[in-house]
Amino acid sequence: MTQQGTSPQSLLSRVTTGMRVVDVTGAEVGTVDLVQRGDPNAVTVQAPTADPGGSLDELIASAATEEPDVPADLAARLLRTGYLKVSTGTAPTGAVYVQADQIAGVDDGTVRLDVAAADLTPED
Repeated sequence: MTQQGTSPQSLLSRVTTGMRVVDVTGAEVGTVDLVQRGDPNAVTVQAPTADPGGSLDELIASAATEEPDVPADLAARLLRTGYLKVSTGTAPTGAVYVQADQIAGVDDGTVRLDVAAADLTPED
């Protein structure tokens, strides 16, 4: 449930890094680390297919993680619709992803969600 007359994309455009995030119950989720606007043309996420080789530079490059760090089908959806990456103490990896359509409102430096923190996707 988003603010009346407000689309998920317009809510997402009002979010900035460092904002506080609370879930549907008002419980603290964490703070925004990354705001990614949606790209309706994003259809897939390509996993690396090449062997990283033997050099240290190639190994480091192959280990670099692209955002969002979630399963490919969810990553494609997040890239199309937009998302937030939120630093949190509630996930073992220290971060969760919020889909643009899970944002209920943005007021006074706080992002309000329409889902519980437990329903957010943790970073892989």
